Amino acid sequence: VQMTTALSNFFRHSLSNGADVIPLGTEKQQVESYLEIQQVRYRDILDYEIDIPDTLLAYPIPKLTLQPLVENALYHGIKNKRGGGIIAIVAYDCDTRIEIVVTDNGGGMSQEQLEQLRAGVYEDRRDSFGLKNVHQRLRLYCGEQAGLVFESEEGEGTMVTVCLPK
Repeated sequence: VQMTTALSNFFRHSLSNGADVIPLGTEKQQVESYLEIQQVRYRDILDYEIDIPDTLLAYPIPKLTLQPLVENALYHGIKNKRGGGIIAIVAYDCDTRIEIVVTDNGGGMSQEQLEQLRAGVYEDRRDSFGLKNVHQRLRLYCGEQAGLVFESEEGEGTMVTVCLPK
């Protein structure tokens, strides 16, 4: 029942009545539904926390911005780690912009892998398709100052920051 409800919520938020840009609060509900589904599936290895202040929930964000980041954190970070993994989503009010940070305590990336990821997202390459799509949609809807920033340390985890102008 829990998984069916989460899946129903996930699909409802995915459709968003055809809107391409939705309130951050709706995006938060979307990613919560996704994480609930994945937690049922990976209950032994996945835990998560979401901390987005209520004051930021009305700000617009392109839909399906956070879910692909969380999916990458799960499949490329947590699943490759032995033991329990944690995905954290924290949003910050930074005067003229909002930063939403998605972190995992998974396997992380080497410096070379991180540079390849950045090149795939920021340059005209065919790899990192999902992340490149998110980055380009952020810039399309929110301007050149929006986008994704990547940090990672091998053996420690990965952090992706979504930068959005208010």
